[in-house]
Amino acid sequence: MRREQAELVLAELLELAPSGVEEVEVSADVVEYAVYGAPGELPDLPDVRAAAGGGLVEVSTREIADDWSERWRSFHRPLVLGDRLVVRPPWEPVSDAAVDVVIDPGQAFGTGAHATTRLCLELMLEGSGSRGSCVDVGCGSGVLAIVAAKLGWSPVLALDYDPAAVEATGENAQVNRVDLDIRRFDVRAEQVPDADLVVANVLAGPLVTWAGFQRRFAPELILSGLLSTEADHVAAAYAQRGLHERARRTRGEWAALALAG
Repeated sequence: MRREQAELVLAELLELAPSGVEEVEVSADVVEYAVYGAPGELPDLPDVRAAAGGGLVEVSTREIADDWSERWRSFHRPLVLGDRLVVRPPWEPVSDAAVDVVIDPGQAFGTGAHATTRLCLELMLEGSGSRGSCVDVGCGSGVLAIVAAKLGWSPVLALDYDPAAVEATGENAQVNRVDLDIRRFDVRAEQVPDADLVVANVLAGPLVTWAGFQRRFAPELILSGLLSTEADHVAAAYAQRGLHERARRTRGEWAALALAG
């Protein structure tokens, strides 16, 4: 499916296959989802095609070993950023890092190892050192919000349109013993509340839309979910609103921006 349709398709797939959906990187323009389930648990292919509509280009199936649930764990390895931060699944041992975060991958969210999340975390660790309120837009499993809370940002608000993300973030916040305000939210239509720092790991399209209608921006923004080829366009949209690029990080085909007003 095309990347701009990926979130819509993911929401539909979660209704059909609650046991697990994994994003597989295919190219800059195409996303593939791997759907896991025991025999008889998954829907017929016509049902999947109907749910995905025009966003799904190809559907195929193959049988995998009975130990798929254990093998699935091997895909979720800890994210290690030196001795400062480790984000790990719950089956990995406690780390000696200054900030140790436990994230259950859940139904459709990773543990923070995806390049877009990693880039956000790197920029958060490189921040000015001042602390205040923080908003995480598109919180997913809550990685960025939880790390912000553990770094001393307070209060921290976590926002996501997907109810499964809201639930996952709440569960992960409890495991990590941090206090978050978690709400369902549509970045394409609602005003992001005031904060000292806003982190948004979404897609370029919603970020450009947000740049056009948000009435007031936080003094610091960290934007990710961008292809490297989209970063200049997104930066330009925010420059028109008085937010200028402070830093940019890239990893493979992905990019993240730190902006300041």
